[in-house]
Amino acid sequence: MVSGQWNRQTVKALWQLTARYWKSEEKKSAWLYLLGIVVLTMAAVYMTLLLNDWFNEFYSALQNYDSGAVYHGLVRFTAIAFGHIAFSVYAYYLQQTLALRWRRWMTEKYLSCWTARQMFYRLEMFSGGRSDNPDQRISEDINLFTSRTLSFMAGLLRAVTTIFCFIFVLWSLSEPLSFILFGSTFHVYGYLVWTALAYSVIGTWLTHKVGHKLVGLNFLQQKLEADFRYAMVRLRETSESVAFYHGEGEEKKILEGRFHKLLVNTVYIIRKQKQLSWLTNSYGQIAIIFPFVVAAPRYLSRNISLGGLMQVANCFGKVQESMSYFVDVYASLAEWMSCVERLLTFDEHMDRMAEETEGKEKKLARKEGEALTLSHVNVSLPDGKPLLTGLSCTIEEGERVILKGPSGSGKSTLLRLLAGLWPYGEGEIHLPSSQNSLFIPQKPYMPIGTLKEAALYPRGEGKEEELKKLMEICGLASWAAHLEDEGDWSHILSLGEQQKLAFVRIFLTRPRWVFLDEATSAMDEETENRLYRLLSSLPGITLISVGHRSTLDKYHTRVLRIREGRLEG
Repeated sequence: MVSGQWNRQTVKALWQLTARYWKSEEKKSAWLYLLGIVVLTMAAVYMTLLLNDWFNEFYSALQNYDSGAVYHGLVRFTAIAFGHIAFSVYAYYLQQTLALRWRRWMTEKYLSCWTARQMFYRLEMFSGGRSDNPDQRISEDINLFTSRTLSFMAGLLRAVTTIFCFIFVLWSLSEPLSFILFGSTFHVYGYLVWTALAYSVIGTWLTHKVGHKLVGLNFLQQKLEADFRYAMVRLRETSESVAFYHGEGEEKKILEGRFHKLLVNTVYIIRKQKQLSWLTNSYGQIAIIFPFVVAAPRYLSRNISLGGLMQVANCFGKVQESMSYFVDVYASLAEWMSCVERLLTFDEHMDRMAEETEGKEKKLARKEGEALTLSHVNVSLPDGKPLLTGLSCTIEEGERVILKGPSGSGKSTLLRLLAGLWPYGEGEIHLPSSQNSLFIPQKPYMPIGTLKEAALYPRGEGKEEELKKLMEICGLASWAAHLEDEGDWSHILSLGEQQKLAFVRIFLTRPRWVFLDEATSAMDEETENRLYRLLSSLPGITLISVGHRSTLDKYHTRVLRIREGRLEG
């Protein structure tokens, strides 16, 4: 999809994006809410229709100095105004409530798609930068899409209803406009209607001509904002590494470069919005006086009263305002269209990634078994380049195997394949069920929350006494008293302490198969020896480790080596 360029396919995708909710399990309540909005909006428009009649009566009473009619008009205005306010307020309330329900439904669906089959991982690892800030799509764009869509729908309904109601009134107030041309007399019926239509069409065309580039600019602006924010978040997360390199100067250049791109695009948006503001404000100001200019000749010739003039002006203004709906909302509409593009692009990326990876996964047969068996397994990179070829071996339950090889030879990728994270493989694998297996990466995941929640992740349950005892055994005795403390433990704990906490998880869950990818790289040898000794003492456990240290050899009974893409041992 090219930003700012909509075609039939884009409109079809937008319809599908919108229709999902209205055909979902919540469709009954959604349509009831929408019906309520429609009824209340039409009732509010009816109040404005009554108010238009009031203009004639009230201003005529003022012109005639009829005090009784004036006071009666004020009372009538109060009743009409109260009705209009009540209908408008409750229509807005239902609209906001429906938008919230729609957002909740869409957010849940997108979260399900993003987290299913590790899609968040696949987009990050294999999309080649095509997937842009999924967090922003889910947290911000869904909110903007649902609220703006309902706002535009309600506004369009109000505009159409107003046109339908007032255009007949304006037509009836329009006396035939007669003029002589080339010796012939011509009569234009409903000239006020045609004047309002022409004024609105010209204004809408000029607005689109001036402001259509805002769609692409807003699309790019959101991307640049997200890139700048992501760069700052990344600097915060890698602050220590940058500090060790004294790379603050280079990071400052990177941040300033991204911010400069953001500023340049912002300047373009400001300039385009300035042009659009000139047009829309001029259009709005002229619209105030224009109906008086059109209807003044009839008033000055005493064909209508002051009340009639005000009624014509009000009626003309309502018709013109409704016909010019897109002029008034064009800037917001441009922002909404760029939001739609981002959501559709996000959908497209997830669908494409699912198609690509699932198609590759079909080439690899995965079956459950008591042992781990690889049969003629080939592993490739996302671009199709072979990484590992002809892998065949069997690891029996209870074995302790260490996988060795040069850096970049594919050891960690092989573990990803076994874990079901790497889709680019073919052949056949027999392996134990995931319920009996636990994979420990070099940098364990630390959820934000209490230290207890981090230690129990992903199991989520465990006795506190057992947890404290295991933390002491694993060298985390000083943290045992802080189990209820909350924080971002990936930044609070050192990498070595995070790895120790990962071993706590192993001893809590007691899986039959444990896969460790350099899981002790940040520990001292004494701690590593103690934890591996404890791990090896667990009955019936199978260990498959990736590591470079020779100190690990004594805890394993078998060595598998990767050499030039082949598995030996």
